[in-house]
Amino acid sequence: MRRGLTLIVAGDDPQRFDAAVAVAAAEAAIGGTVRLYAHRMAVMRLSDAMLVEAMDGGVAVIACQTGLAEAGIDLSTLDPRIEGGGMVGLLLALGDDRLVLV
Repeated sequence: MRRGLTLIVAGDDPQRFDAAVAVAAAEAAIGGTVRLYAHRMAVMRLSDAMLVEAMDGGVAVIACQTGLAEAGIDLSTLDPRIEGGGMVGLLLALGDDRLVLV
């Protein structure tokens, strides 16, 4: 059985975000459990079409609550599959997941 994968996207650079989404989608496609955490200003990329496809493929997405507040984004305006959360909760739920900072 594959261990889960948790990706933390640490900025709003489009190439890094797309790369993280591509890795997440690939892991989900081969049967892995994947979470992508959009930290701080990475929340600005949460309407990315590639991300929607990744969620369709099973990638769970968590938006940084602090980032949402800083960007003035209301979680309810995003895809309903995106949940809000914080770094402490993410780390507490990490378990045996592999953790990658992008």
